[in-house]
Amino acid sequence: MKSETVKFTNESNHELVAKIDFPDTEIKAFALFAHCFTCNKNLTAVRNISRALNANGIAVLRFDFTGLGESEGEFEDTNFSSNVSDIVMAANFLAKNYEAPSILIGHSLGGAAIVFAAKKIDSIKSMVTIGAPANPKHVTHLFKSSIDEIKEKGKALLNIGGRSFNIKKQFLDDINEKNMKETLSETRIPILVMHSPQDTTVGIENAAMIYEYSWHPKSFVTLDNADHLLSNKRDSLYAGSIISVWTSRYLED
Repeated sequence: MKSETVKFTNESNHELVAKIDFPDTEIKAFALFAHCFTCNKNLTAVRNISRALNANGIAVLRFDFTGLGESEGEFEDTNFSSNVSDIVMAANFLAKNYEAPSILIGHSLGGAAIVFAAKKIDSIKSMVTIGAPANPKHVTHLFKSSIDEIKEKGKALLNIGGRSFNIKKQFLDDINEKNMKETLSETRIPILVMHSPQDTTVGIENAAMIYEYSWHPKSFVTLDNADHLLSNKRDSLYAGSIISVWTSRYLED
């Protein structure tokens, strides 16, 4: 496996940083990976899933959303809609410089974002959610105690995963407007829903709802005993191997 660092711009002309992991064999397809809320492209689970996909001939672009990791911009000025836009811009970059992506993969809030982005990327043949919420506003439980302050003062400084982030009222307003059920009902792209019954961050009931809202063909795979971040290497490699096998059916001409 070899990796290449690439850069592209978002709609606000900020430079976003990505890595493309290439298989050692002939490339069968390109996948695009959207990371979890306040995470980055170098999360261990993301790299492990990418490695498992590479082993099956799938190249993977993993990138940092605006204001996170190595990407430019201010996180406090971003929202769910800008995340969706970043995914579309990443897909456009691949289409222009390599090959249009066939697969969308999203972890946690990134999983919700790829559902909304899929409608805007014509090349997508399948999509995969991992530990994703059935409603984007689920993420507000992370800062539930500060919602009143955000509404009153326009923003609040919160600690998420040991790091401090400013969350603005526009983030709440934007995420509350998004309807996952309606979006999935309008999407006819094959979907694989992956979730752990032991996920204490995004409960397993979210997977049931995503599956219910989606049209066939749809599949569900349980990530038994895994935590939300797939911290155990075994869990992320397993997820990657399942994704590569499942998506292969939809790569056939």
